[in-house]
Amino acid sequence: MIRIKVINGPNLNLLGIREPQIYGSTTLDEIEDRLRREAGEYGVGIEFFRSNHEGAIIDCIHEAARSGFDGLIINPGAFTHYSYAIRDAVAAVGIPAVEVHLSNVYAREEFRSRSVIAPVCLGQISGFGEASYSAALFVLVRKLKEEKPAVD
Repeated sequence: MIRIKVINGPNLNLLGIREPQIYGSTTLDEIEDRLRREAGEYGVGIEFFRSNHEGAIIDCIHEAARSGFDGLIINPGAFTHYSYAIRDAVAAVGIPAVEVHLSNVYAREEFRSRSVIAPVCLGQISGFGEASYSAALFVLVRKLKEEKPAVD
């Protein structure tokens, strides 16, 4: 079975109350519940992790590789723009990853339009609110199934 790890970075625990005009009113728990249902429909396993701490995120990426996860969905939050350590962790483990953002980072402050993580990911999805996660799950599952066809 394909297994995907979803990693969320700083301040995402505040979804639903943090700047709802930018990030919406959906909580992280609600996003995770939706992704669990969708992963079930795709027939894949999914696990979640969230931390405000860069080192904990790096440890989670390393552990995902050691535990045999097939793909990562990562919303590094503000670490997107400057964490070469998270970038290097994603590159080092060699697990296909999709970077996700709720808001359209290219329509916001200039510093948000630069990701140091995206170049080591399959791609980046931003600007679709909670549906950004669903889109990331869809494309990642599709890519992984192409690479790892089901065995009868």
